[in-house]
Amino acid sequence: ITYTLLRDFEVHLKEKGNSVNTIAKHLRPLRTLVNEAINQGYIPSDAYPFRKYKIKQAKGRKEFLTPDELKRLENLDVDKKLRHVLDAFLFCCYTGLRFSDFCQLSPANFIKVNGKRWLHFTSVKTGVELRLPLHLLFEGKALVILDRYNISDFANLGSNSEVNKCLTQIAELVRIKKHITYHTARHTCATLLVHQGVPITTVQKLLGHTSVRTTEVYSEVLSNTIIRDLKAVKR
Repeated sequence: ITYTLLRDFEVHLKEKGNSVNTIAKHLRPLRTLVNEAINQGYIPSDAYPFRKYKIKQAKGRKEFLTPDELKRLENLDVDKKLRHVLDAFLFCCYTGLRFSDFCQLSPANFIKVNGKRWLHFTSVKTGVELRLPLHLLFEGKALVILDRYNISDFANLGSNSEVNKCLTQIAELVRIKKHITYHTARHTCATLLVHQGVPITTVQKLLGHTSVRTTEVYSEVLSNTIIRDLKAVKR
């Protein structure tokens, strides 16, 4: 594995129509394996190909729903199968959960603090422990959805890819012309919390981001937020 091989592999992936970030997604695991091979003595450290070859990364777009689009989904009437997928998606719009975290939910994750229900879980991806006051997020809309389901059944969604196919159907029904995936719910939650005026450091803690820089991207996406903040300064 040499610098030339990595460069040729990048060209090959470009010719197949992959974007810069998709190419990076392929190369990062390869870099991890090369590092492990060096640590175990299979490759000499002075032959490390990533010393000269740098993985390129483009700033990605975080797809999210506007308040109006979210309202359209809230008012949509669908059949039982799509209802389950839609309710799970809306639940995550109100809580910011990842797909992996949603699918591990059980009754034990819901605790009471001063008589109010909180969601308490450890993130599958990051290992960060989170406690969310559901009654204070988006006027407690997540609780309204939760009360319609047995929690274990609610969390049993199936595969991420199948859910995303259902979300595509749902988006078409309400004429949302965006590529919506399950992760769009997380981006929507973060964007709308910032839009509501929640401090960025609080949004960081609610989402379980390990760095506030990850969260800051959401502070620039809604033009209405900029207008509101400038009007506040004027007042």
